[in-house]
Amino acid sequence: MDILRTPDERFVDLFDYDFEPHYVEIPSGDGQSLRVHYLDEGPRDGPLIVCMHGQPSWSYLYRHMIRGFTARGYRVVCPDLVGYGRSDKPSSVDDYSYANLVAWMSAWLRAVDLSGIHLFCQDWGGLIGLHLVAHMPERFTSVVASNTGLPAGYTGMNPVFEQWCNFA
Repeated sequence: MDILRTPDERFVDLFDYDFEPHYVEIPSGDGQSLRVHYLDEGPRDGPLIVCMHGQPSWSYLYRHMIRGFTARGYRVVCPDLVGYGRSDKPSSVDDYSYANLVAWMSAWLRAVDLSGIHLFCQDWGGLIGLHLVAHMPERFTSVVASNTGLPAGYTGMNPVFEQWCNFA
């Protein structure tokens, strides 16, 4: 797997995004490792909210929510999915399977060892985040899902969604 990394200087002086970056290394699945970026703001002993973004966004999406939640005493953690924001980016589109994205974010969650999570997830962050909830329920307290769903495999893929996947 060829892995790209956006230089840190690309993130200097972004409007309204002055958060301290945090990184953790996770297995890529092919013997290499991927660097995953996340924000960790607010009091460490506050109730924990994890915000998982969708496509084509990154943790920047949550900059206003982070400030609002931390002002009310919450700890807010926002990872950048692999391929987005400050996280590493595999160069091949073939690496961005649902299975890989779930495996990478599962590895991230185990690496940062969070529990008592109030999950806010939207779009692809919901597809991935709800999978994490289903497979690691002991880590989660509640879920708010927006503009997403959890494929259960009971029916075939919606033809419009399949067309979009082929296009994207």
